[in-house]
Amino acid sequence: MTKKLLLKDVALLAGVSEMTASRALRGAPDVSQKTRIRVEDIARSHGYVPNRIAGSLSSQSVNLVAVVVPSLNSFVFPEVLSGISAILKDSPLKPVVGITGYDVEEEEEVIREMLSWRPSGLVVAGLEHSEATRKMLQQADIPVVEVMDVDGDPVGHCVGISHLEAGRDMAELILSRGYERIGFIGTKMPQDFRARKRFDGFVDGLAAQGMHLHDQELYSGDSSIETGRQLTSSMMQRNPDLECIYYSSDVMSVGGLMHCLAEGVSVPGDVALAGFNNLQLLKGLPLDLATTDACRRQIGERAAQIILQARAVKGEMDPVLEVLRPTISLGASL
Repeated sequence: MTKKLLLKDVALLAGVSEMTASRALRGAPDVSQKTRIRVEDIARSHGYVPNRIAGSLSSQSVNLVAVVVPSLNSFVFPEVLSGISAILKDSPLKPVVGITGYDVEEEEEVIREMLSWRPSGLVVAGLEHSEATRKMLQQADIPVVEVMDVDGDPVGHCVGISHLEAGRDMAELILSRGYERIGFIGTKMPQDFRARKRFDGFVDGLAAQGMHLHDQELYSGDSSIETGRQLTSSMMQRNPDLECIYYSSDVMSVGGLMHCLAEGVSVPGDVALAGFNNLQLLKGLPLDLATTDACRRQIGERAAQIILQARAVKGEMDPVLEVLRPTISLGASL
């Protein structure tokens, strides 16, 4: 961990007094715009976050764990939160949630605001952040755990799965079942880095055996059953000879199944389907869909355990990198 940046350090870098720096960061009207901008720029570029606990020392913190996730609209992140809550239940710490909408700039603002209240720990989904966010996380002086993904450069502690390997594993399985004309349907692809990694791993897995995608649909909107149904319909109209479709999420694969049921398309006789996440949504369908269990609750539990462990350790705790192994369920759709 780098040395925690204090207000006096920002003031020194800006060439102003500590009191002026404090007033500038609060937006006080008696500070010139030029000075305010200079102080804010220095604070931002060095990852400094003001302490908003009035009258407290900067070393103090509140009994909250900040949890920053892209969305609560999907079924994915609530299970991570359940794991975190279950572990923190018997401790003084309680989770508080921020939503980024898969936007790195919004993530930066959410994390800055949350850190300003000096939480006792921070859990954030993913490894891709703005440079300002990475600096804030490095300067946070609290346990920071990045979750869901291990394909990248963690700031500190990290718990997740390899989405590249998950994609490669599914490609290997699909090819082992004898399918050759294979399509991919994904959502939030420009913003969802983990879905993109699965796609890249899937394509690599096909290429390793001399195969390539027959068709692909990289949709920029959200996952939904309706979208999965529509995109499956479009892809199968373009490619009547398609043998298998791999989806970036179970929500989309359920939509694919709904299309097939409505159109009298046999699964897997006419086309095989596979998704990702092993969501509870799959339970009770007329056909068990193939999927990958992404260890969501376990990831949340381990993140919370690391935060509690780090709080109990006197001094600095070595970074934890925990790589979980997802499992594939064949279901009846492959």
